[in-house]
Amino acid sequence: MIIEGKAIAEEIITAYAAREHKRPLRLGIVVVGNDPIIESFVRIKQKTAARVGVEIIRIDIDAQEGEGEVVRLVEDLSERVDGVIVQLPLPRHIHTDTVLAHIPRNKDVDGINPDGSDYIAPVALAVQEILKSGQVSIAGKRAVVLGAGRLVGAPAARLLESLGARVEVITLENPSLEKLKDAEIIVSGVGSPGLITPDLLREGCVLIDAGTSESGGKVLGDADPACAEKCAVFTPVPGGVGPIAVAMIFRNLLA
Repeated sequence: MIIEGKAIAEEIITAYAAREHKRPLRLGIVVVGNDPIIESFVRIKQKTAARVGVEIIRIDIDAQEGEGEVVRLVEDLSERVDGVIVQLPLPRHIHTDTVLAHIPRNKDVDGINPDGSDYIAPVALAVQEILKSGQVSIAGKRAVVLGAGRLVGAPAARLLESLGARVEVITLENPSLEKLKDAEIIVSGVGSPGLITPDLLREGCVLIDAGTSESGGKVLGDADPACAEKCAVFTPVPGGVGPIAVAMIFRNLLA
């Protein structure tokens, strides 16, 4: 089964679009530098916000700006909005955890403040929605998460563990891709195009590809599309996890 993320996201967004808000809501987005992948994500969020009646307040910051100024702008924005997103990755000279720690817990709709958040990360919620859509039982299953990043790997691993899966996290520093052959559920978010190939998979596994990277103007996932033939449940890139994760941002904001 190939999961049509856009269809799942559409159902969620349509439900929220039909609601009336008690007051106007604002979502703040901080963008540092200029990256085509980030820009595509922001455009999707802007379009979704317009549909559900949320105003976007966008702050663009030069990639050469210092960490202190980025923190100041995040704090200032937080005073004016109901939810705050800092688009990642940030430039190398900026300490990401320092910036994210200045997002108020109750406005951290991405669920990535290193000191804790009132929200579950949207990608983790998207993984849960995909497993539900694919009628996948999780308890007791062997799951492998590729990558330990704050947006995908870490929250996905926590979610799967909370649902009873036996989870192992592997990273590109210690790839051990052979371990995929025993995995019943795989979640990948390393951003390495074509890293996962059909020969690494067991027949009938669940493969949730949340990795994104850009090559030749195209957005690519971690899994070779041919993997779909071997999977009971497979999410393509683009069009799989991404649209659902965006919908979950607004679920966090509007719930």
